Amino acid sequence: MSTAPDPRIGPGALVLVVGPSGSGKDTLLRYARERIDDPRIVFCRRIITRDTSAHEDHDIIGEAAFDEAAARDAFALHWRAHGLSYALPASTDAALSLGDAVVANASRAVVPQARDRYRNVRVVWLDVPPAVARDRLLARSRETADDVAKRLERADAIAPSGADVTVLDNSGPIAVAGERLVALLLDAVAGTRTAQPAISR
Repeated sequence: MSTAPDPRIGPGALVLVVGPSGSGKDTLLRYARERIDDPRIVFCRRIITRDTSAHEDHDIIGEAAFDEAAARDAFALHWRAHGLSYALPASTDAALSLGDAVVANASRAVVPQARDRYRNVRVVWLDVPPAVARDRLLARSRETADDVAKRLERADAIAPSGADVTVLDNSGPIAVAGERLVALLLDAVAGTRTAQPAISR
C-alpha cells in the first residue's frame, strides 16, 4: 500500500525558541547569530505591532495592516501575546521548502499551529527561575515594575511536551545555553544541503 505524501511544508527545519518573558530568547538568538556563519540557517525577523527597541530587531506593522495581512494568509505563522500581534514572514515557508533551517523567537501557543503546517519542527524551551526573569525584564527598561509583575503573573512556565522539545537552562552565562543552541541549529540543518556548516571564530 502506497503512503500519501506529507502535505506539510518541508524538508527544512523550523526551530522555535520559546519560554516565559525574561527567559532570554532574544539574547540567546543574538549569541547564536553571531556564532554561526552558514547560509542554510536563517534567523527570522519577526513582524510585531510594537515599536523597535534596543533589545529586539523586528519589523513594525500597525494593527489594522496586521489584521488585513493575516486575513489574506500573508504570514507563515501569527499569534497574539501580551496585547500585541506577532508574525513570521511568508519568506519562512520559502526557506523551509529549500531545506534551510529557520530559527525564530516564538510563543508557546503557536507550537501546535507550527506542527500542523511544517514537517520538521523543533521547539527549544528556555527554562529560568522567576527571579532571574524578573531581573531581566526590569533591566531592559521597556516596561514599568507593575507591568513586569503582570507579565510574570501571566507567564505560563509549563514547558510544551513532545519528542521535538529540547529544554535549555538559560539561567547561567549566555555562552552555556548559547553553545547548545548553536549545536542544535547545526544539527537541524545537517543533511538538507551539500554545503558544509561553518562557525565564526
